[in-house]
This record gives sequence, structure tokens and C-alpha cells, in this order.
Amino acid sequence: MDFAEIFLVAVGLAMDCFSVAITSGLTTREAKSRFALRMGASLGFFQSVMPVIGWLGGTGLVGVISGIDHWVAFALLSLIGGKMVYESTKKKSEGKADPSRGHVLLMLSVATSIDALAVGIGFAFLEVAVLAPVIMIGATSFALSLLGVYLGGRFGEYLGTRMETVGGLILICIGLKILLEHIL
Repeated sequence: MDFAEIFLVAVGLAMDCFSVAITSGLTTREAKSRFALRMGASLGFFQSVMPVIGWLGGTGLVGVISGIDHWVAFALLSLIGGKMVYESTKKKSEGKADPSRGHVLLMLSVATSIDALAVGIGFAFLEVAVLAPVIMIGATSFALSLLGVYLGGRFGEYLGTRMETVGGLILICIGLKILLEHIL
């Protein structure tokens, strides 16, 4: 694979991170730089690690992962999105889960990186050296996640507090898109 092909793969994989980061940025009123760095670091890390796991697992995992990856991503994104929609109906004084911390960030990171696991398996089939693609995938996911949080924050300021509901629905739609792409 040449640099251009690796970059296109990295951008393709980072699109889910970008979408999730925009959605997360819509819902926070926290200092954007810390929030964005946590989101970017976690999403970028998982996008880097999953291809390595897929590459190391190689052909032995193809049958197991390809049959359920879309269901796992759909379930995680729908769960998080549903929780966001539910929390948007709560009074503002009640605490809300921070999508840049804890189990919510972990689930978002795993859900958005399942495709990267499959790409890693593909790298093993193609006998691609994995170091350069992994660095490019992680860096691209990190950068687009940072950008997504800032863009989401900017839109959130203009569109008000209902954006948490919209953000939750967007996550559910991303999960549904992943599911339908694999089923159809």
C-alpha cells in the first residue's frame, strides 16, 4: 500500500470518530480543549490498536468478527444514543454522563473502532506491514476527533440545549447505518 491508499483508509475509518466527536461536542459545556483531547486520544488510540489486534489475529478471527461486528457497533451506539436522548429529557440540574470519560468514552471508542479491527485482518491477508497504517489511522482519527468536538461545540452554542437529543439520535443513526451496510 502506498501513502495515498493508507491515508484514504485512515480518513475512511476516522469518519465514525468525527461524527461521534461532533455529537459529543454538541452536548458539552465543559472546557473544549480538555474534552477534545480526551475524546481524540481515546478514539485515536482505539483506532490504532484495533488494526494491530486484527492483524495479529489474522485469518483466525475473520469468521467470528465479520458475523457480529455490525451488531456490536449498532448495540453500543444505540445504547449510548438512547441514553443521551433520555438524559436530554431530565432537568438540567441532574448530572449527565460525560461522553469524554469513563464507560461512555470506552463504549464509543470500541464501537467506532470495530471496523478498524476488520481492516487489520485485511492487512494480514494482504501482507501489509502494519506500522505505517496504524500510525496514520491513529493520527487521522485523533485530528478529526479534535476537529469534530470543536465543530460540535460551535453548533451547540447556536442551536441550544436540544442538541443532546439530536446528538443521541445521530448516534443511533450511525449505528443503524453500520448495521444496514453489513446486512444489505
